[in-house]
Amino acid sequence: MGFETRVVGQPDTMEYKVYLEKDGVVQSFFHDVPLYATADKQVLNMVVEIPRWTNAKLEIKTKERFNPIVQDVKKGKLRYVCNTFPHHGYIWNYGAFPQTWENPEHIDQATGCAGDNDPLDVIEIGEQVGYTGQIKQVKVLGVVALIDEGETDWKVIAIDVTDPLAPKINDIDDVETYLPGLLKASVEWFKLYKIPDGKGENQFAFNGQAKDKKFASAVIDETNAFWKKLVASKENAQGIATVNSSDPLTPNFSDNAQDIKAAGTIVPPPSVNQSLFKWYFNASKI
Repeated sequence: MGFETRVVGQPDTMEYKVYLEKDGVVQSFFHDVPLYATADKQVLNMVVEIPRWTNAKLEIKTKERFNPIVQDVKKGKLRYVCNTFPHHGYIWNYGAFPQTWENPEHIDQATGCAGDNDPLDVIEIGEQVGYTGQIKQVKVLGVVALIDEGETDWKVIAIDVTDPLAPKINDIDDVETYLPGLLKASVEWFKLYKIPDGKGENQFAFNGQAKDKKFASAVIDETNAFWKKLVASKENAQGIATVNSSDPLTPNFSDNAQDIKAAGTIVPPPSVNQSLFKWYFNASKI
């Protein structure tokens, strides 16, 4: 799609920031990347924040101009996710859908909780390891409703459209057929990942059961509608930065980011030996 990543600072430092750029213009991961990659809305663009098997808690910085990806900081220290046996780091490519927003002023009818004030989270379950700032084309399979400290924190389940199993996996039931055990492991991961930090188990709506593609698509449509209202406003109570460089009709449009370009360097996609990271499941079911 012509996107490149511009990096400021070094990984594992508080100065580290990954920006997005297209045709020499700095873009926002949150606001400038189209949600849908195809006109029929069957393929979506996902922003990869955290590559599979890594531990650094990287996220789109919603309150900073052009919304770079940065490492989360808590109590003055860089944040990492601990390894909770038998998992190592994040067990999928983890990221977000652009142009979506979980509205903290909206109580979801299904969960009874307000949104978490972030773009909609996505776990991409294909076999390839992505990279931070990658824009992946994915198709939606389902969604899990995590309740994180009283907030709705949807986790959409998706698969890269180029994955070898993508033609066979089209809805949530297909995940168990072709990737047996992955859904159970994913819910377990979200349930346990904060325990090493001294917190209790996370809770879920629907008893942790994943909802299907139709349900997930409705969640995406709703959060996209919330985003449209957000970006159309000059200001917002949550302090979300809505600066973008693709829609001159929005009040915070700007195509001037020379300070970012001066500070950063265009970084090509990393070279990854994907064969080392291929997952193998019960061969009798694949």
